[in-house]
Amino acid sequence: MKKLIILITILFYGIKSFAYTLPIDSAVKQPQPTMPLLDGLLLQAQAAITDSVRSVLYSQIAHEYLKYDSLNFKQRKAYQTQALNYSYKALHLYSRMHDTLGLRDCYNSLARVYKSQKKYPQAKWFILQSNSLSRAKKDVPNIMSSLIVLANIKMDIEDYTLAMRDLDEVLKLSKANHDPKAESNVQENYALLYSHLQNYTKATLAQKRHDFIEDSLLKKEEQAIAKTQDTLQTKKKFIQVSRKIYKNSSSKRIASI
Repeated sequence: MKKLIILITILFYGIKSFAYTLPIDSAVKQPQPTMPLLDGLLLQAQAAITDSVRSVLYSQIAHEYLKYDSLNFKQRKAYQTQALNYSYKALHLYSRMHDTLGLRDCYNSLARVYKSQKKYPQAKWFILQSNSLSRAKKDVPNIMSSLIVLANIKMDIEDYTLAMRDLDEVLKLSKANHDPKAESNVQENYALLYSHLQNYTKATLAQKRHDFIEDSLLKKEEQAIAKTQDTLQTKKKFIQVSRKIYKNSSSKRIASI
């Protein structure tokens, strides 16, 4: 019994930091589910005695079950069912605790599953709830990401005019907040939307804009890495010189004595 308690404690504190990390963009491919981690989470959920702990664990279990993209049809359906089940369990607890971040996390998960199942009214409703919470908190990154998901749902139901409106708002927000990554994402979705509209000229232009921004971001990242390496090399040389000077001064003092 003692070993079981220790195991639960280690598992809980080791993975607690991963709450709320699931991207809400349904186009993002998820890695395959990790069964040992999932088993550990289920074990912890059974042993949890407070709603605050249990809600986080339910969310994490739902996130593991959301990793169904690479599974076969039967497995994917089973995982979607469990993802819905544990998202609703977490939603109930977060609602009782008035935890808006937890609620938004659940709304995102539910929207993702329902979109995968082509249950668009449900998917649309939940992502709108997520968007509303983000707007209330003036959380611009999550406003943009939820609008991207909403636009994709509208594209799936061929509501292209409203999808364009959502993407236009994301573009405006991304530029106003100097967020090139968000602008890159919206340009990629513009390309998808224009492809649906068979406006291939604009689709190509949007894709080129996306590629240009991505290349710029990659170059900046490479420059930042190179700068960090140069700084580390400079510090290393400074330490080596300092040690040499200290060693020489120490030798002189000993000799003078």
